[in-house]
Amino acid sequence: MVKILKRILLGVAVVAVGLFPAWVRNAANAEYGDVVINNYSDGAQMAPAVFPHWFHRIRFRCKVCHADLGFEFKAGGNDITMLKIFDGEFCGACHNGQIAWSVENCPLCHTGKPGTKTKVHTNTLLLVAPAAKAAGK
Repeated sequence: MVKILKRILLGVAVVAVGLFPAWVRNAANAEYGDVVINNYSDGAQMAPAVFPHWFHRIRFRCKVCHADLGFEFKAGGNDITMLKIFDGEFCGACHNGQIAWSVENCPLCHTGKPGTKTKVHTNTLLLVAPAAKAAGK
């Protein structure tokens, strides 16, 4: 009985998520200090990548990325391209399918609001709902 109830609830949840407008399903939540990377994304008609700095910082010391991998301490200070990532540079040093998930999973990173400039994120929601925009919020 419990298994059947769990399956029914899971099915309802899947259907409910599918009914939400795309802007709700694709809203990219970010924490203070996360980095929006949009040096080339808009030009490639991709959503900007959102680097969850907090998530990486609780697992690694700063030197892992900023010394060992050569990331600058400034948003936009690196010439990050997908070709370089696929070649094992920048994010690709770990996101290679062995240490962390592979970079072929585009929607896991490219979640930012199109047109957002490369920057350190300073509020908690990257995507403003259309209704909130209309209301001037």
